[in-house]
Amino acid sequence: MSTLPDQVPRRRRLRIRKQPFLRFTLVGLTYVGMMLFMGLAAVNSQANLLFGVFGLMIGVLVISAFISWTVLRKLDVRRILPEYVTVNEPACFQYEFHNRKLIWPSLSVTVSELTASHAFSKQPQAYLLHVAARTKATVPMLVVPTRRGLYQFDQFQISTSSPFGFICRARTCRRKDNLLIHPPIAQVDRKLLQLCLSAERSGVRMRPRRGGTDEFYGVREFRHGDNPRWIYWRRSARTGTLVAKEMSQVAPPRLLLIVDTFLADRSPASHAAVEKAIAMAASLVAHSVETGLAVGLHCWAGDWVSILPSRGKRHCRDLLAVLARLPLNQTHNRYELLANAHRFLRSGTTAIFLTPTPTEQSLATYARGNWIVIPSESDLARMWFRFDERIDFEQCMPLDQRPQRRRTTPPPAAPPVTPAPAPGASAAA
Repeated sequence: MSTLPDQVPRRRRLRIRKQPFLRFTLVGLTYVGMMLFMGLAAVNSQANLLFGVFGLMIGVLVISAFISWTVLRKLDVRRILPEYVTVNEPACFQYEFHNRKLIWPSLSVTVSELTASHAFSKQPQAYLLHVAARTKATVPMLVVPTRRGLYQFDQFQISTSSPFGFICRARTCRRKDNLLIHPPIAQVDRKLLQLCLSAERSGVRMRPRRGGTDEFYGVREFRHGDNPRWIYWRRSARTGTLVAKEMSQVAPPRLLLIVDTFLADRSPASHAAVEKAIAMAASLVAHSVETGLAVGLHCWAGDWVSILPSRGKRHCRDLLAVLARLPLNQTHNRYELLANAHRFLRSGTTAIFLTPTPTEQSLATYARGNWIVIPSESDLARMWFRFDERIDFEQCMPLDQRPQRRRTTPPPAAPPVTPAPAPGASAAA
């Protein structure tokens, strides 16, 4: 069955491969088979040359097992993670190998993550070619996150099949590190940002403040270093003290993102709508801070969380961290969210309501009340937010919030129907 161009094929469940402590590779099994064949030929023919070759092959196998054990011995690995990553954006992990052996180097070592691997498109693995004795080496690894949330890396495994590839040895190491994965970021249409700006530039929504050059605000005492052009000579001549004019500037607009995460049911479609609303909020945060807008956030995160609008990269990271760790919400619907959000709305603040469900009121109705409503599954959302087609919102939630898929069971078989006797037939017949 062919898929539509705008549909993304469902990603299969990621398999985490954990190597046993000691195993034979395919090449090793072939070598063992040849060795046993050589031993059987030597026993049957009683030829000294065949016995010598058989003993040599056993020695090579023993040496291979010893060297593979030596390669992993006294090899320390440290994981270096970035502060945060974003869904569907490649990120770089680094692994620092420290060889504490005095003479032996470490060759052909593979490191694989065993925990938190379901948050990525494939199991994170890195390959080390060589690290000399008493030295360090750093190996980068490229990963692509697919789920938002806070993940803890606990176990990883180092393995090697050096030197001949006959035997693969593995060792499990433990080191705890945390990684925060932000929601996916979309390209936001400029028309939406212009709509947010225009919602604050009329009537009483204009908030004058000191320090600008727009309109007259008041007078103050002239201080050394002020521009002489702003001296108010008429007031200064009347009072005998130099005073300066103080002008006002219109404060830039502030946005308050109200994110609805209520799940009416645990179907994959409902989860995808909620995850898309969270991703739209993260996209607005990232693009609004770049344009100099003050952005705030109000949502349910185990409790009502309200962050006042502000600017700066640090504030942007704080908002994205809250959005990345939003829990499952099945108790507080959007009506409770809106009732609670009205207490934090201030004059000069534009409220942007991001919801996974369609609303009854139109956009124009909310715009007249200084509100902008964007349902995640609407034409407005698809027009204003352009996400990568490879993003599967049914798989973007944390691992413990996966949707519940209904299992289709076949209906029970109907009991056999006994045909009724023909009319006029006797009971004995």
